Amino acid sequence: MTYVIAEPCVDVMDQSCVSVCPVDCIHFDEGTDRILYIDPNECIDCGACEPECPVNAIFPEESLPAEWAQYTPINAIWFGDKAAARAALDALKPA
Repeated sequence: MTYVIAEPCVDVMDQSCVSVCPVDCIHFDEGTDRILYIDPNECIDCGACEPECPVNAIFPEESLPAEWAQYTPINAIWFGDKAAARAALDALKPA
């Protein structure tokens, strides 16, 4: 299991979650990305990030609302192919 950042973060990108993550697994490219990404290989499932998010965008993978299920692969893809993740996000939620 890992945590997933979903649609409420898009174009908000409050970084409160980043500062509380004990393993620094939340990433983004400033000025390029529209959402923050949790690395599923680095996340230790501690849950520290979830209560810090002011827009309630962070969910345990198994609790992610069905309407945001597409954000699970987008989060994972970003760590291997940032352009593909950004294109998938833009297709879901155009700028």
